[in-house]
Amino acid sequence: MKFDNPTQVMQYAINLAQKGLGYVEPNPAVGSVIVDDGLNLLGAGYHEKYGEAHAEINALRQAGDAARGATLYVTLEPCCHQGKTGPCAEAVIQAGISRVVIAQEDPAEWVAGKGIAQLKQAGIEVEVGLLGEEARQLNAPFIKQVTTKQPYLLAKWAMTWDGKLAARTGSSQWISGPESRSIVHQLRGCMDGVLVGAGTVAADDPLLTARPAGPRTATRIVIDSRASLSLDSQLVQTITQAPVLLCTSESAPAEKLKQLRDAGVDIWQGKLTEEGRLDWNEVLLELGRREMTNVLVEGGGAIFASLHEVSAIDEVHLFLAPKLVGGRDAITPLEGEGLPAIPQQADLRDIQIEITGDDIYLRGRLQRP
Repeated sequence: MKFDNPTQVMQYAINLAQKGLGYVEPNPAVGSVIVDDGLNLLGAGYHEKYGEAHAEINALRQAGDAARGATLYVTLEPCCHQGKTGPCAEAVIQAGISRVVIAQEDPAEWVAGKGIAQLKQAGIEVEVGLLGEEARQLNAPFIKQVTTKQPYLLAKWAMTWDGKLAARTGSSQWISGPESRSIVHQLRGCMDGVLVGAGTVAADDPLLTARPAGPRTATRIVIDSRASLSLDSQLVQTITQAPVLLCTSESAPAEKLKQLRDAGVDIWQGKLTEEGRLDWNEVLLELGRREMTNVLVEGGGAIFASLHEVSAIDEVHLFLAPKLVGGRDAITPLEGEGLPAIPQQADLRDIQIEITGDDIYLRGRLQRP
């Protein structure tokens, strides 16, 4: 294979990196390509699974002796520390690579420019920034986790054309069609956690598992300050299929917590805010301590609203179904008081639109100041 230009080489590396999503977390997804001076492909690879060889190592193995004097393109700064695998920067140096083109610097404190410095010290020419924004989008969850110690949150909901999550009676099954629900299962299969509120559990008794199973088994997270989670719920009854984490308050009934623990439920307790709810910052830091990188938030409206109020949602995945429900008491995606005026600028960027059966699948990233 011969590439037309350097941008095409890096795009190929990014495309390779995407194959690792769902398999490599909490590590970043990384792709690497080695070319000669004529941009002919010598070797390529990506980080395929957590704990296994990094992208640069796989590319170097494929290139073999041809790597000496060649150029390596990589979507993230090569690591310079000993983890589950050896340092990639040292491997690049030993292979005799003469030039390295990096999409973005690694923001993790244990790398943060040290890999680049090591390459330069060895006399290797280094360029940083080619398709940097695309690389940052690819690893936005990893970047958030290592810089804030909190997971990347994807809010998912299905609603009718008139903006309802459920009818006034609470009926919500099914708003979206089977094609949309299949995409949701694929999303769950790439997550570290799937988060819902106590109201959603009480109303829908969901399983929150990926069917069929994906590369990851998400922990089912319930935000429930009173520990009202029923021992007979599907979540508790299927504890052997996927873990359940109950985030509750320090004042939750001790006897109920014992029963849930005996049933296999993992429990985290936190203090309540003045408004009588758990502090999202503390909850999300706890999920970060558990090395959760991606968490899918599936409701309900109060959960979405409270997370939006503290600017914790990073992406929105919306399934818009061609149905009309009506009713002033019907549930909307963002409950609470809401804003006093319409924002004058868009809240979402990188919008993608897809038709899934009868539904419209919309997704976008939240703008940050």
